[in-house]
Amino acid sequence: MSRVDWMSAAGGPLRGEIAVPGDKSVSHRALMFGAIAEGVSHIRGFLEGEDTRATAAILGKLGVRFETPAPGERIVHGVGLHGLRGSPDVLDCGNAGTGMRLLAGLLAGQAFDSILVGDESLSRRPMRRVTDPLEAMGASIETNDGKPPLRIRGGAGLKGIAYEPPVASAQIKSALLLAGLYADGFIEVVEPHPTRDYTESMLKAFGWPIDYSPGRARLEGGHVLRAVDVDVPADFSSAAFFIVAACIVPGSELRLKAVGLNPRRTGLLAALELMGADIRVENERNSGGEDIGDLVVRHAPLHGVALPLEIVPDMIDEFPALFVAAAVAEGMTTIRGAAELRVKESDRIASMAHGLKACGVLVDELPDGAIIRGGTIGGGSIDSYGDHRIAMSFAIAGLVASAPIAIGDCANVATSFPGFMELANGVGFRLSSAA
Repeated sequence: MSRVDWMSAAGGPLRGEIAVPGDKSVSHRALMFGAIAEGVSHIRGFLEGEDTRATAAILGKLGVRFETPAPGERIVHGVGLHGLRGSPDVLDCGNAGTGMRLLAGLLAGQAFDSILVGDESLSRRPMRRVTDPLEAMGASIETNDGKPPLRIRGGAGLKGIAYEPPVASAQIKSALLLAGLYADGFIEVVEPHPTRDYTESMLKAFGWPIDYSPGRARLEGGHVLRAVDVDVPADFSSAAFFIVAACIVPGSELRLKAVGLNPRRTGLLAALELMGADIRVENERNSGGEDIGDLVVRHAPLHGVALPLEIVPDMIDEFPALFVAAAVAEGMTTIRGAAELRVKESDRIASMAHGLKACGVLVDELPDGAIIRGGTIGGGSIDSYGDHRIAMSFAIAGLVASAPIAIGDCANVATSFPGFMELANGVGFRLSSAA
């Protein structure tokens, strides 16, 4: 196993009111749309994570000027749809898969060449699901056997296409819509299952004509984006760790403030409620086209379920946390239809199965999911494989484990959730650095 970074141990109930960082998906998109809009956009609630900062740094190299008046804020001086300028440097996305896939769409329509690179983890992740349809639009992109780096040749004349992705992915859809801004004609994406519509709603907010409904989006190239201010909601995927923690630790009650509640993102709430969770939504409202609300989560005994296939696309990033909930639930939980987990920052099915088994949980790994027999979690040593969501999920598991859990390779938590340890310990976690 890699070096141990964290130790997580059981303690008392979790209590308090917290605000998790801003939504990563919205932060990425706000930077990109603000960059190619006419005028100045003010982003509030911006996620100060390594992934989103990497996207900002890339856009900066392409000629976009940013101001940072305070942490969590960005003022974006848009250069217009055709105002980006090429950079002689490679464009380093770090660990940001969302950043790379969306930027591939944005850069496919530019007049200049670009090279997108990533860290060791990102360099192992598949990109053909994005590059193939972009090439069908006329883009010229070279890959390393379908993986980064992406060498994007400028000056390609893009044309609109109708595309049905083989898998439901908001990243595929968003990359094609971004390329479609520069295309001759219409781009239409029809998904096998609806995915989150952050890109569509933000395009509409920035003034681009777009026709969309769950599972379908259509736009025509050649219009103009107009700068708007963006209030970024708290990230549901970051909130997920605290939601599950409060569900499984006896006596707990947590309030999570102003969480983004996009219905294409909140499948975890439906899954946990099927398992018997006590979760209430209060103070519901809409900000910048996005539904937000406060979540009040209390401990409740959970029971195993056969997870309905229809909610799987709406919780793909939250499965590591759900695996932990299933491990303490009474009975058996069956997860199918989640093969997408195999190609995240790690193979999340294998990573969670290996870790839970190391802690004494009975897990049968399936090609597209797992069967988890709940009960008790023991102590143990697990490797997070450099995957931030695996690390944070086992931080939750330690709260109810019979002995401490040692967690290795946690550095990438900063990519999506800076300050996680401090926020967690503030509401009752017993999470410490092993260094």
